[in-house]
Amino acid sequence: MQGEPGASFGFSVLGSIRIHRAGTELTLGTRQQRLVLALLLARAGAPVSLTELVDLLWDEQAPASAVNVVHRHIGELRRLLEPGLPTRAAGRHILRELSGYRLRVDEQSLDLLRFRALSRSARRSLQDGDPESALRHGLDGLALWRGRCAAGLEPASRRHPVFLAVEAERAQTVREAADAAERCGRLGEVLAPLRQAAELHPLDESLQSRLLLALAADGRQAEAVEVYRVVRRRLADDLGVEPGEELREAYDRLLHQRTPPVPAGPSSALPRPAQLPPDLPSFHGRAGLIAEARAALARPGGPAVLAIDGMPGVGKTALAVHLAHELAGGYPDGQLYVDLRGHGREAVMGADEALRGLLGSLGVPRDGIPAELHAQAGLYRSRLAGRRLLIVLDNCRDAEQVRHLLPGGPGCLVIATSRSRLTSLQTMAGAYPLPVGLPSAGEARAMLLDLLHGPADSSAVDAVVAACGRLPLALAMAASRAARLPQTSPAFTAEPAGSSAGLDDFDGDDPQTGLRAAFSWSYEALSDPAARLFRLLPLHPGPDISAAGAAALAAVPPRVGRALVGELSRAHLVTEDVPGRFRLHSLLLAYAAELGEDSDSPAERAAARLRLHRAGG
Repeated sequence: MQGEPGASFGFSVLGSIRIHRAGTELTLGTRQQRLVLALLLARAGAPVSLTELVDLLWDEQAPASAVNVVHRHIGELRRLLEPGLPTRAAGRHILRELSGYRLRVDEQSLDLLRFRALSRSARRSLQDGDPESALRHGLDGLALWRGRCAAGLEPASRRHPVFLAVEAERAQTVREAADAAERCGRLGEVLAPLRQAAELHPLDESLQSRLLLALAADGRQAEAVEVYRVVRRRLADDLGVEPGEELREAYDRLLHQRTPPVPAGPSSALPRPAQLPPDLPSFHGRAGLIAEARAALARPGGPAVLAIDGMPGVGKTALAVHLAHELAGGYPDGQLYVDLRGHGREAVMGADEALRGLLGSLGVPRDGIPAELHAQAGLYRSRLAGRRLLIVLDNCRDAEQVRHLLPGGPGCLVIATSRSRLTSLQTMAGAYPLPVGLPSAGEARAMLLDLLHGPADSSAVDAVVAACGRLPLALAMAASRAARLPQTSPAFTAEPAGSSAGLDDFDGDDPQTGLRAAFSWSYEALSDPAARLFRLLPLHPGPDISAAGAAALAAVPPRVGRALVGELSRAHLVTEDVPGRFRLHSLLLAYAAELGEDSDSPAERAAARLRLHRAGG
């Protein structure tokens, strides 16, 4: 993505600044470091001088050490992008340019450049007399915005000329999209971006005039009149002027009802969102699952929901996003994506929060979204009726969380992912299950070689694949660690296969994105008895265990033991490869052993071993 093989960064500045590497969001540093990054991103590959960076970081007199501080922030950003980069090394992504720096980005890696490309396409289409294409490109570009440019870095983001210039680009694209929408008779589609832009630019008469017309076209004449009165008062109070000709003309059209409402039917189509995350360049294999999904969808009366489930770190999201990109062409009305935070550091997303976001993406203004959940769901299904959208509901906690997010009729496709089996979705919505297992040894090997970005010793690669138990997240962690080492050889991970200490090799720079964290989110969702059984399972000496043996370990009746093993199985913390026999992945086994040593007393563990021995588990 950076013009180099294997680069997989995604940079965002249209909203809060973010960096994604291989689909994982990086944790950024201090406010000053984020300001430096924000300015590099807003310049979109153009050089930023040291003087500009110093002025950005210090509003008043800069200290004598200011230049050294900027250099230090640049060094930290370089090592964030390239972990293990030696101090003072230039790296490949942030380049020195005379008396400043520039960040290497392109349209695939930076949302601002994608926005500009779409805005240019919209402008050309409008000039060529194709308002339909102009509107589509304009709305696609505006859908990339998640808030004010460099949001969260106020007051700099609201005052610095570079950030203000980017905001001005958004305002211009909104104006042009509104002009295209008016020519198409679809002004209602630009109401949401017009509201946002008009709120940010309250004295921009050009924006306000288009907002009046869009409100009137949407049947909101009273609100349009109130907007005019508020703008007129602000112009008088702040600038001491009366509204100009363009705003007066829009108001006159409003009063004399020369703003026809948006016609019903296909011409009043909703915005066409394009929210899919980027497909992973290192995605490999899963051909069988992809073919199975395509075959299911091709059948008459095929499913409207694909339910993807699997153990932590097995690549569920990667498969869902890859599959969504492959299928997107069959859903011309757009793609929606939401991370439901079913397992993770943040609180689980409620259905009402998810619906508010989805409705906003479908063009419903904030004040037009009902407060009641069932009313939100009804409006959402109404907006989807008769349309073909692809909706990815990622990281679901359970089927109940997504029940209100399912379309009410045919035409749309939902791809849901979860660590838990979404069995009730099959009865509730006819979902087609796509359980994701470990990749084959060949697929895992190809994945690791791609992540290593270079040649590697064949036997060492095989050793790493075995040590990682073919788990995609572990392979990514191993490759990341290799990239930080001088004279890298993947053989460094040969030691952790099955040993609890080996989990240290899979935590990376940020423990919150490592294997322990990924496993912990599933473990913490267990009931207390199931969590206790999980911690005790490593005490069993064999490769797998029966439900009766698990019951003996946990000192519970056989019926309860079966229920606890079932809970672990539904959470994909154990697998039933042989009927009636349950086992843990080697890395989950190491994690469970750590938990047991930390949480359970030696006496409890000794008693569990004795019970297991007596039961012959």
